[in-house]
Amino acid sequence: MSGDRPEMTYEQAREELVDVVRKLEAGGTSLEESLALWERGEELAGTCQRWLDGARERLTKAQAAHEEKTD
Repeated sequence: MSGDRPEMTYEQAREELVDVVRKLEAGGTSLEESLALWERGEELAGTCQRWLDGARERLTKAQAAHEEKTD
């Protein structure tokens, strides 16, 4: 995401991404509008991926800490 915008939540990004996909699938937009939607979709997908990667990392750390305690 651009540096001038605060990071949105996973849910916000996912919701907007769904809306972008709907607009692209519906068609009726100019090539320029479609490209802008595609670029925004890429940004939103990246935001979602960062959230998922962060969640995966936290779960992995929590699992490792739990396993250390039970050993």
